[in-house]
Amino acid sequence: MTMRLDPRGIRVEATLAALLLTFLLGVSGSDAEPLGLPPVPIPADNPQTPEKIALGDKLFHDARFSIDGTVSCATCHNDKKAFTDSPLRVSEGHHKLTGTRNAPTVINAAYFTTQFWDGRSQSLEDQSQHPMVNPVEMGLPSHEPVLKIVREDPAYVEAFSKAFGKTGNDVTMDHVKKAIASFERTVISGDSPFDRWRFGGDANAISDQAKRGFEVFVGQGRCVSCHVIEQTQAIFTDNRFHNIGVGINRIQADVPKLAAEFLKAKTAGGDVDRSVLGDPKTSDLGRFAVTDSFDEIGGFKTSTLRNVAVTAPYMHDGSLKTLKDVVIHYNNGGMSPGDPPTVNPYLSGGIRPLNLSNEQMDDLVAFLETLTSPAYVAAQTK
Repeated sequence: MTMRLDPRGIRVEATLAALLLTFLLGVSGSDAEPLGLPPVPIPADNPQTPEKIALGDKLFHDARFSIDGTVSCATCHNDKKAFTDSPLRVSEGHHKLTGTRNAPTVINAAYFTTQFWDGRSQSLEDQSQHPMVNPVEMGLPSHEPVLKIVREDPAYVEAFSKAFGKTGNDVTMDHVKKAIASFERTVISGDSPFDRWRFGGDANAISDQAKRGFEVFVGQGRCVSCHVIEQTQAIFTDNRFHNIGVGINRIQADVPKLAAEFLKAKTAGGDVDRSVLGDPKTSDLGRFAVTDSFDEIGGFKTSTLRNVAVTAPYMHDGSLKTLKDVVIHYNNGGMSPGDPPTVNPYLSGGIRPLNLSNEQMDDLVAFLETLTSPAYVAAQTK
């Protein structure tokens, strides 16, 4: 049995290592999170155990749970690419089919209160089941092929027995989901140069340029309004949804008709998960596709900024290639380039021009680059 990551992201082997990992990550209740992070939220009905984490690791990396046997969770959330599929703009599923969304990192997803760009899943457990049966991701017609494998494969029979005390038909998708989520809750990352400077008191951990960038981040740039930093920790998200002008700008003329058609199809039983990954314009409706609220048209979840320098390209559609591109977009007040430039009427209230100089924008990028944890520095040079 292989455990993929210890707290520094280094591959370790065997169940004994899984036990060590569990202790170090504090899944038994100890407070051992990396510098800069709060305790990982653990659901009462899915406590962490070494056996469950090891099983979840195996499930996460098993490509047999796709229709052509080539796609696993790790295909789009690759350990070696900071749990993304960078540099792809949008993810590739079975038979090289492409969806509409950029793969967000799994790192620190445990701190999100909802999952997916539009928050359509309320937990890691729920999220884990959907890609398997999405037509453009893993493509299975149902979860039955997954259950057949885990109920019959000798390695899985033993692993589910150890993790849940279940075998045969007593193993359900609920157990599969809980194991995958348990593994994902170990994929956490702090102790970046920023953390050592801000929370560890090391004045030399980041450059003077990055320190100026931090002042922009919390000051004129107003980034901290959504990418939250607290006194002793920082998960860099408000866990809310905002229309910042990405994607929605280009379809604003279509929004009234598109929203009406989507609501009609949804009322008739249309699958939101399939709709948003099957059509780019529907995808750009964002949070609206989940809540039906016109106030949330074009709204997407605030991403964590940890390891952001190694997870390009950016935004839900992967349309911004570099961190400098992202900063320029915000500096322009959510306006997309063109002749004339476009901006949509549904923009979130705080999105307006920042009037940053080019030097300030470069400083801000330098600050963002300090959020890379040691385990993922290698991904920065890939």
